[in-house]
Amino acid sequence: MKSKPILAIAIAAALCTGCVGTGPNTQNGAVAGGAMGALAGAILGNNSVGHNSVGGAALGAVAGAIVGGTIGNSIDNQQGTIYRSEYEATSRVAMPQMPPPPAAQADYVTPQPTPSALWIAGYNTFDGYRYGWVPGHWEIPPPGVNEFVRPHWVYRGGQYVFIRGYWR
Repeated sequence: MKSKPILAIAIAAALCTGCVGTGPNTQNGAVAGGAMGALAGAILGNNSVGHNSVGGAALGAVAGAIVGGTIGNSIDNQQGTIYRSEYEATSRVAMPQMPPPPAAQADYVTPQPTPSALWIAGYNTFDGYRYGWVPGHWEIPPPGVNEFVRPHWVYRGGQYVFIRGYWR
């Protein structure tokens, strides 16, 4: 069945959507929203005329991750839990050699939701074990900042440390 790989890719993309590195609530919201959206989409898809639970789960995962990440980002902005420096965005992932990232994927730029939203181009992020693609998306920057620094590796103390994306 061709839809199973599509579902896996959609769920992986959805779960990484909130991993922009803007704050912990953005990340947690995207993961929870993606999981709940996948479940709801699978149920709705299964109950539809074509019994397409796989397609419904994929669509639900993407939509849920976007909504969850947006809500989490709003909470991060309200609570001041946005990564605003390389220090705050520094992960615990450290390696003797930087793993080569996979090729970038194409972004589909959607219409700008509000005049204050900035387009964050898609990028690869690393969780300590593997890379995951974070699709491009619109995001409202925190007050007083206007640039998103993409995730990257920094050589420190004889090893490479992964820096999550952050605003400055």
